[in-house]
Amino acid sequence: MGAGAQQRVFDTIAADKDVDGFSAESVGLLVQNRPKLVACTPAGVIELLEREGIAIAGRHAVVIGRSDIVGKPMALLFLHRDATVTICHSRTPDLPSMCRQADILVAAVGKAGLVTRDFVKPGATVVDVGMNRVTDPAVASRLFPAGHAKLASFQSKGSVLVGDVHPDVAEVAGAFTPVPGGVGPLTITMLMMNTLRAARARVGSSVAG
Repeated sequence: MGAGAQQRVFDTIAADKDVDGFSAESVGLLVQNRPKLVACTPAGVIELLEREGIAIAGRHAVVIGRSDIVGKPMALLFLHRDATVTICHSRTPDLPSMCRQADILVAAVGKAGLVTRDFVKPGATVVDVGMNRVTDPAVASRLFPAGHAKLASFQSKGSVLVGDVHPDVAEVAGAFTPVPGGVGPLTITMLMMNTLRAARARVGSSVAG
């Protein structure tokens, strides 16, 4: 679906039912820091960081990816929590150098293993939003050494799910989200929370907490 067609679909959704937080009204409210329903994956990332006690205010957050669904709302959520924010993308010169400045690095580009050790400042928090199904044996071998459980899984199934961050990054990061099982479940949780918020708002109550 093209961007124009996608936006027309979003525009048909009533703002008070926009539990994905994709509509122009939802995004506009987020820009003004008075959100009602926020895109679920970025909201899940914030929930994860806050529950893990990882400071955001005063930190440098780098977001790789500028999509309307993840990259842009992620940057806004960081900005509203007093982080200094950099958004990187396919046209960013010297991407590894830019990413090494991050205290919090969020990868959301959909490219398996793009973020390697040289992208990451030692001790940084790395959040992997990517979800990529690898079917190429050469890519699987690049991501996982011989004997690794995921490589064995690939060899038996013919595919494996990986993120945008190379697994070796775990050796230098201070905190690192796995794929699968990291941000994905939180995305679903935040969708349910948004659904509950929307339903309660329609009957005149609010969600506690």
